[in-house]
Amino acid sequence: MPSLSYCYAHPRPSITADCVILGIEKHDIKILLIERKGVPYQHCWALPGGFLNMDETIEECARRELEEETGLIINDLQQLGVFSKIDRDPRERVITVAFYAITDVKKVTGSDDAAKARWFSVKELPPLAFDHQEILNKALFRLELP
Repeated sequence: MPSLSYCYAHPRPSITADCVILGIEKHDIKILLIERKGVPYQHCWALPGGFLNMDETIEECARRELEEETGLIINDLQQLGVFSKIDRDPRERVITVAFYAITDVKKVTGSDDAAKARWFSVKELPPLAFDHQEILNKALFRLELP
């Protein structure tokens, strides 16, 4: 892809993709979370996700971030929605497109920006970084899960 130069007189937000990955295990609904390595929310649990690169679609970003941070490859992610509260990320203005999928509970490993990756029961969640609890709640509501 050729190098592009952008010159705008107005500020622009960053865009991220976040993934709600659910698994069913012995009548329990699990959610895949990562422990963040860096600030903000260092050592807090969050949904896998990250910043969009200039040479990828938002769907490619979601799949890439999921694989980089957890080792999990899921090609069929469904778009959940856009989350754009002004203060959702303390670093800068960030808008996220959230995706979801239901899969088998598989072995995961934290990598890249993630110190750890782990499945949690949705009944026993740690506090989540950013607005990730709101994103998870929307996914559970959409899928009609408790």
